[in-house]
Amino acid sequence: MPRPVTTGLAHATVPTPGGSALPWVDVAADFSVVLDELDTTLQSIEAVLDVDRLRREVAELEQQAAAPDLWNDVEAAQALTSKLSYLQGDLRRVEELRSRLDDVGLLHELAVEEDDEATAAEAERELAALRKAIDELEVRTLLSGEYDSREALVTIRSEAGGVDAADFAEMLMRMYLRWAERNKYPTELLDVSHAEEAGIKSATFAVKVPYAYGTLSVEQGTHRLVRISPFDNQGRRQTSFAGVEVLPVVEQTDHVEIPENEIKVDVFRSSGPGGQSVNTTDSAVRMTHIPTGIVVSCQNEKSQIQNRAAALRVLQARLLVVRQQEQKAEMDALKGEGSSWGNQMRSYVLHPYQMVKDLRTEQETGNTAAVLDGDIDSFIEAGIRWRRRQEAAPTT
Repeated sequence: MPRPVTTGLAHATVPTPGGSALPWVDVAADFSVVLDELDTTLQSIEAVLDVDRLRREVAELEQQAAAPDLWNDVEAAQALTSKLSYLQGDLRRVEELRSRLDDVGLLHELAVEEDDEATAAEAERELAALRKAIDELEVRTLLSGEYDSREALVTIRSEAGGVDAADFAEMLMRMYLRWAERNKYPTELLDVSHAEEAGIKSATFAVKVPYAYGTLSVEQGTHRLVRISPFDNQGRRQTSFAGVEVLPVVEQTDHVEIPENEIKVDVFRSSGPGGQSVNTTDSAVRMTHIPTGIVVSCQNEKSQIQNRAAALRVLQARLLVVRQQEQKAEMDALKGEGSSWGNQMRSYVLHPYQMVKDLRTEQETGNTAAVLDGDIDSFIEAGIRWRRRQEAAPTT
C-alpha cells in the first residue's frame, strides 16, 4: 500500500504503472490553479504599485538622500529617509514575491519529474507561505484614500467606566505602540494625561511611516473591555470603554493656516503619574482653537517652543479633518463620532471567557494576551478589506 501524504492542497495517493507512488500527481492540477491565482493577484499588485514608477521614485529619493547638506534640515531629512525606507521595503517585498512565485513553480515541476515526495511537500509549504504573504501585500494596495499615504496621529481617550476605562485606555495605547514596534515603525509620544488612580485620561502619539493613517484609520471608534475589575474589592465584572481617534498628519501642501488671533495658548508644568514633576519649567503647551473650541496639548518635548510646534501640528490635523468633513459632507469619513454604545467597533472580553471580536468584520481570536501585546495585523487587514467592500457597495 502506498503511504498517503498530507498536503496543503489535497490528500491522495496515485500508484504509477511501475509500482511507485506519486502522491502529488493528482493534486498537480490544483497546485497549478493556486499558482495561477497567486500569479494573477501579484500581477494586480504590481500594476497598482506601478513597480517601474516605484523603482524610479526609490532611485530619486536615494539620490536626494546622498546630498551632503541633507541633514541641515533634520525634520525634512527624517521625513525623506523614512519615506525612502518604506518604499524600498515595498519594492523589495514585491520583487521577492515575484522571484519566490517563479521558483516554487519550478520546484513543484522538479518534484513531479523526480518522484520526490520531500521536494513536493516543500513546494506546497512554500506555496501556502506565498499565499499568506501576497494576501498581506494586497491589503496595502487597498489604501487609496486621499490621505491614506500619510503618517498618523493617534489619540486614545478613556470613556465610560471610571478607573477601569482609564486603565483600558492605557492598555490600548500600549497595544498600538507594541504593534508599531513589532513592525519597526517609529513613533513619537506627544502628550499623555494621566488619570488620578491608574491609567490615562488621554494620550496622543504619532506613527511616523507612510500609509500609517490609511492602515490605522480602520481602528478608530469605541473599544469595549469586559473583565473582572482589578480596582473593585468585591471582584465584580466591569464593562468599560475607550475611544480611538486617528488623524492624517498635515503636510505643507494642505495649506491649513491658522491666524494667530484664533489661537489661545496656555503653558503649564509637565507632570507624570502622581503629580511628580517631570520638568521644572512651564514647558507644556495647551492650545485652543477659538472658533471651533478644539483643544490640544503637548508636554513630551523638553522646550516650550518644541511643544508649541507639536501642538500646532496636532491642531492642524484636526482642522484638516473638519475641513474634509465640510467639503465632502461625510461626518464620519475621517473621524468617528458617537456614544460609547453607539459607535462600538471591537470588544475585548477577558471574563467569563477570552475573546477579542471586531463587530464590523466578525474577525475574532481567543488569544487576548497576544492582541493586547500588539498582534493586531489580522484585525487591521480585515478592517481594510471591510472598508473597501463598504465603499464599493451600491448605495440605495
